[in-house]
Amino acid sequence: MIDPEAERKEILRHYRRLLRHAKPFLKDNDAKIIKKAFNTSLEAHRDMRRKSGEPYILHPLAVAQIAVEEIGLGTTSIVAALMHDVVEDTDMEVEEIEREFGTSVARIIEGLTKISGVFDYGTSQQAENFRKMLLTLSDDVRVILIKLADRLHNMRTLDSMPRHKQLKIASETMYLYAPLAHRLGLYAIKSELEDLYLKYTDTDTYKDISTKIRQTRSARGKFIKDFISPIEEELRRHGFKFNIKGRPKSIYSILKKIKKQNITFEEIYDLFAIRIILDVPLEHEKAACWQVYSIITDFYQPNPDRLRDWVNTPKANGYESLHTTVMSKSGQWVEVQIRTKRMDEIAERGYAAHWKYKSDGSGGESGLEMWINKVRDMLENNTANALEFMDEFRKNLFVEEVFVFTPKGELLILPDRATALDFAFEIHSEIGLHCLGAKVNQKLVPLSFRLRNGDQVEILTSQKQKPNEEWLDYVVTSKARSRIKEYLREDRKNKSEQGRAMLERRLAFLKVPETQGNLNKLMAFFNVPTVQDLHYRIATGHIDVKNIKEVIFSAQAEWGASMLEPKSFDREVQKIRGVTSDMLVIGENTSNMNYKVATCCNPIPGDEVFGFESEGDGIEIHRTTCKKGIELMSNYGNRIIKAKWTDQKELAFLAGIRIKGTDRVGLVNDLTRIISNSLRVNMRSITIDSNDGIFEGNIMVFVNDTGHLDKLIQRMGKVTGVLTVERFD
Repeated sequence: MIDPEAERKEILRHYRRLLRHAKPFLKDNDAKIIKKAFNTSLEAHRDMRRKSGEPYILHPLAVAQIAVEEIGLGTTSIVAALMHDVVEDTDMEVEEIEREFGTSVARIIEGLTKISGVFDYGTSQQAENFRKMLLTLSDDVRVILIKLADRLHNMRTLDSMPRHKQLKIASETMYLYAPLAHRLGLYAIKSELEDLYLKYTDTDTYKDISTKIRQTRSARGKFIKDFISPIEEELRRHGFKFNIKGRPKSIYSILKKIKKQNITFEEIYDLFAIRIILDVPLEHEKAACWQVYSIITDFYQPNPDRLRDWVNTPKANGYESLHTTVMSKSGQWVEVQIRTKRMDEIAERGYAAHWKYKSDGSGGESGLEMWINKVRDMLENNTANALEFMDEFRKNLFVEEVFVFTPKGELLILPDRATALDFAFEIHSEIGLHCLGAKVNQKLVPLSFRLRNGDQVEILTSQKQKPNEEWLDYVVTSKARSRIKEYLREDRKNKSEQGRAMLERRLAFLKVPETQGNLNKLMAFFNVPTVQDLHYRIATGHIDVKNIKEVIFSAQAEWGASMLEPKSFDREVQKIRGVTSDMLVIGENTSNMNYKVATCCNPIPGDEVFGFESEGDGIEIHRTTCKKGIELMSNYGNRIIKAKWTDQKELAFLAGIRIKGTDRVGLVNDLTRIISNSLRVNMRSITIDSNDGIFEGNIMVFVNDTGHLDKLIQRMGKVTGVLTVERFD
């Protein structure tokens, strides 16, 4: 039953909470404008409800709350957040919003409004919408920040969504929004988005790690107290004003570490970090951080390989902090982060906090501004399709930096793995396009040479040098990739024009009219997909015009013109329905379809899976945790099909098991006996490598389902000398 009065009170409670948090920065007319936006949104969404059944207005209120409380945005952002769905969900137009609330709010809402309409098969509506939102980054970063607040609230309330929607939204979040939050310095939001992604795609692992973190909480609290006690005393003695926090790592980062280092939860040495936040004036920040580092290392032995100085060279997203890992008295490694209040606010609130301090007059252009300017440059010069663009954009989100110098000693910051060719394009596009090679630290190196921190680079050019397709393998920066692609496209267009003229002359010589039918026959004969490709291949000599003869155009010639039509997936599915394959139930209607198991993640019965309509190969089945699956769900949400395993016949599926332990005589024999005798499992391959008494091995086996595999893993784990047994993709 819906109680209108209770709902009204709930809405007002949320609204008042928002005003309470906004109060410190409200000026003159701000409260009235926020009230007007709230009433407009309340009226627009009056009869709408979320999937959970609650009034829709609670969503924009929550987004505005996140924007203020967790990102630190102001009045314009509150107004835009309150009305971010109004244009998309109601009859209200952007022009109307501009009249009532001004240009800034209208532009932000325009950037947040999805593109409607029909998209061609093979393009991605998700990618187009993401590109549209990013284009507004050139005008106003708040569009992205409000979108992140919107996405965070959607992820927090994902429980009420159907399963296939949960997977699509979670994957899109992991693919785009978590890296974007990271790049904008919003670490708390980035970590929460990653954890929520894991919660919905790999629920068992999420619950397992969060339970272990909960169980170790009291022991961790006592450990932190003992660890910081002598440091606190010494900091007070030196007259520091400070605050110390202890926090566990995020669930997702713990899992990443377990997988990357192939260790168990119990073996992670820096499961939590101690953060020391100093209250010191701006001009004393660096000296204070290093003084505190000196105090800590008087009590605890530091690990020299784990010192990270982001105070002198901040990260590209503005992050500043001094990190060290020290050995505690109980033999545990502990990560200690030393930073000031200003640095901590920038670390927690990223871009918004950065601008707050910027307006106080603290310093020149930061790495974060440089990155945003690069994104603007990339947006303005990008002519690729939306999917290509999104791929390029992602490559520049989650990267570390490399610091290199010009011959005159100017510092350039490039993404990790950047090459001499990237450096050339960073200086100027023309230098990049004519780059012949480089001198790195006075030594001659090729274009593909990967730069390292501290390298001094001098570029060599020649007017005769021109880019080729291979150059795309050498570069990692968006600027370089987009300029090379632009040159190649232009070059291809010019060559296609030459090829068209050559074809015209040849057809005139053969007295064959240049009709679409005749062109189709030529394309089919030479097996090329488009007329432009045909022209290009003629110009480049891949097709010799002398091989174009009258016989190709004769009435009897049939070169399969149908191959030129785009394949209709629906027709393909109709053709293959009814195949006796009762392994998978796909979608709502439980019709059996032809499918193939994706080789990237090798799902087996019992795994949570989804189906993807591929172009021409029927349906691919992926595990919901598959890395490639994240990309597919983020770009082609409309081609994702719900999939689940039905009851199985005794069929065998290939799975990989990784095993690690202490070496002894007869160990391999014990393992293979368990595999072949006790569980009727067929083994395809086994590779075991032993070094200094420790062995590691990979075993490929055929099993019926996840239950069968889990039993096998349990039994192998009991073999004497075996330390860890786990499945791998």
